[in-house]
Amino acid sequence: MSPSDTTLTLTRAVKALSEPSSLKGLFHNHQSGAPLPSGVTLQEIIEISRSILFPGFYGKATLHLSTLEYHLGVSAQRLHHLLTEQIHAGLCFSGIHENNVTEQEKNHERAEHIATDLISRLPEIRQILATDVEAAYNGDPAAESFGEIISCYPVIKALSNYRIAHELYLLGVPLIPRMMTEMAHSETGIDIHPAATIGHHFTIDHGTGVVIGATCIIGNHVKLYQGVTLGAKSFPLDAEGNPIKGILRHPILEDNVIVYSNATILGRITIGEGCVVGANQWVTKDMEAGEKIKK
Repeated sequence: MSPSDTTLTLTRAVKALSEPSSLKGLFHNHQSGAPLPSGVTLQEIIEISRSILFPGFYGKATLHLSTLEYHLGVSAQRLHHLLTEQIHAGLCFSGIHENNVTEQEKNHERAEHIATDLISRLPEIRQILATDVEAAYNGDPAAESFGEIISCYPVIKALSNYRIAHELYLLGVPLIPRMMTEMAHSETGIDIHPAATIGHHFTIDHGTGVVIGATCIIGNHVKLYQGVTLGAKSFPLDAEGNPIKGILRHPILEDNVIVYSNATILGRITIGEGCVVGANQWVTKDMEAGEKIKK
């Protein structure tokens, strides 16, 4: 192909790619003054958050108790700045307000308040993550210490992201919570929607391939194994044949439930307290408390 033919071909391709009819739902029209969410910055937010929640295991490797408050203070200030920036970007990206100067100022003020609120919740998030670490340690005879759980186990990385993202979701932040849990999904193979509700002392052994849907409710002292799906059975459709959004479509797992590897639990059903679901089982009906399903 001659240089002129190459230029003509590229010009045609670019023209076709620029056609508005091909961009429906696929193009974000950036507005001046409206920032875009940044995956790089969100990764830094996760790293700082983990260093605050688990000091000495993430972030600075040489921390001492005598200087811990200072280091946490510096990290909290940096985290607040980055969170404000990214929450603001999420509000702008999702079109919560019109993109004019006054509304941008309101967006930024709201973002700053949400960032402050999130950081105020970090002590509570650490407390519940401590129970998750305990559950992972007690549930795995191969684990030698809490430090090994925190440093190595994918469930703690996934739950760190999820529990922060869940609080941001409850605070009404769009987009950013889902980006955070998808970052954990890429890192660990564990897919937890930020809207799901998960109690304390939760763990996932191995973790790879676990899916927890948006409307799941999981109680306390629940244990999952790799490959477990807590999903939706079917989707009611609207008049145009599209799935209806926002309905309760995922399972409820009550306290002390164990679900073994590659089991699939679908629909808005209740798995009662103390139930055991064996490996490779397909469950679409309620289970009474203490019931066991095995091959």
